[in-house]
Amino acid sequence: MKMKSLLLLLSSLWVMNGVFAKEIPARPQTLVNDYAGVLSPAQSSALEQKLRAYEDSTSTQIAIVIDRSLEGEDAFEYSFRLAQAWGIGQKDKDNGVLIYVAQAERKIRIVTNVGVQGFLTDALSKRIIENTITPAFKKGDFYAGLDGAVNDIIKVAAGEYTNDSKGNAAAGGAISFLILAAIIIGVFVLFSVLSRRSNNGGRGYYGGGRYDDRGYGPGGGWIIFPGGGFGGGGSDRNSDWGGSGGDDWGGFGGSDGFDGGGAGGDW
Repeated sequence: MKMKSLLLLLSSLWVMNGVFAKEIPARPQTLVNDYAGVLSPAQSSALEQKLRAYEDSTSTQIAIVIDRSLEGEDAFEYSFRLAQAWGIGQKDKDNGVLIYVAQAERKIRIVTNVGVQGFLTDALSKRIIENTITPAFKKGDFYAGLDGAVNDIIKVAAGEYTNDSKGNAAAGGAISFLILAAIIIGVFVLFSVLSRRSNNGGRGYYGGGRYDDRGYGPGGGWIIFPGGGFGGGGSDRNSDWGGSGGDDWGGFGGSDGFDGGGAGGDW
């Protein structure tokens, strides 16, 4: 937890120091949002129905976001901000999960709310990415990877998913420490370079702006604090962001209990 807290602190410092950030889209009315257009309408609908049925029976919200690009932002930091800003999961239960995919960078993140971390651990999230999502994505089958990941999460919650990859905790801890050290060094270097650039009239994080026809904004306008609110402009046209419709859905529950839990990978 100490490493997660430090990473979240660094993410907050990044935002507060005016570093350029990818703008978060307006909160959608669907659980499946394919902004890259890699799923067919039938596939999006099938996933949407499965996730809504699971929410109806358990109250746990699993959201899927497929983005075209991270636009230079870190996958961990952006997926965390996205999950927090949308409020995935019930506010009183903090039971949300975000499966985030950045197509251009080939990045995958599973972001877990504190209420699901008791069963969907970081290690299990990593295993689902490596064993289910990545193999399917390498074959170009986005639907199979995402549908399989949803099935795995459902099995984990029901106690039916077996984790047979034990004994690597010590090695994983050492690797995590090295990654953390590299992140800290990189952040301070970027702070120095980008702060000078922003002082010379570059596009700032508080620049405001609006979405263009492709769904991307010319400037930021969002600021996120751990455990709290969000603000800024965004498109109110869900169709522009690849939503699959859903007027009869109650929307995200407004949870703000994300603390950096989950795992990441690529393909």
